[in-house]
Amino acid sequence: MDNKEKYVYKKEIYNLYVELVKFQSKLIKKENKILLILEGRDSAGKDGMIRTITRHLSPRETKVFAIQKPTDKEAKEWYFQRFVPHLPGPSEFVLFNRSWYNRAGVERVMGFCTKNEYEQFFSDVVYFENLLINSNIKMFKYYLDIDKEEQEKRLKQREKDILKQWKESPVDDAALKHFDDYTKARDEIFARTHTPQSPWVIVKANNKYKARINLIKHFLLNVSYKDKNEKILNVDPEIVFQYSENFINKRPK
Repeated sequence: MDNKEKYVYKKEIYNLYVELVKFQSKLIKKENKILLILEGRDSAGKDGMIRTITRHLSPRETKVFAIQKPTDKEAKEWYFQRFVPHLPGPSEFVLFNRSWYNRAGVERVMGFCTKNEYEQFFSDVVYFENLLINSNIKMFKYYLDIDKEEQEKRLKQREKDILKQWKESPVDDAALKHFDDYTKARDEIFARTHTPQSPWVIVKANNKYKARINLIKHFLLNVSYKDKNEKILNVDPEIVFQYSENFINKRPK
């Protein structure tokens, strides 16, 4: 970004930080429960998005869960069981850096689950999410998407930056090789788990700063809190939009 763009971004993000604090004050007071799921391609900016959202929020009521390789015990349990302890309680705002959708994404593409486990996931997931919604957990599902050229650039930068080498993994190394496979897995997830109760929202994240600004705006527009400044919550529909079948139909073959 040039200096002018940096100035505009800093001003805009500051105003959104204020709105996020107002949102959390209401959440705590009303003892609401909110879950924000961030899925997306490797290097799409999930970590940076979470750091931006949580930067000025209360650490006591804000929790982040990043999915890890299951333990031997977890691998033998009901698949969703490992996620239940991390769900939000009253007054909590929880952000998932990847989620149960890892089964239909990474695990499916990399061969870490069987076909039966994959199909069982789809049989269970909408029912599971409806249980959460019926228990008064308000859930948001965002998918951060970048194109292949941008992913390649970011993965190369990650290799060169010693401060980012903790992010590297064999799964990331295979991201470019399996780019089209991940696209198919993503489209299958959207087609089979996008529901009126639990819709998918797509975030075009080639520009990570615009992605952060617009995702936060979209989120704030869809939660209630006192003194909301809707004048600054103008979401760019080219960057953040709800999934529809047209999204897949428009994709180049």
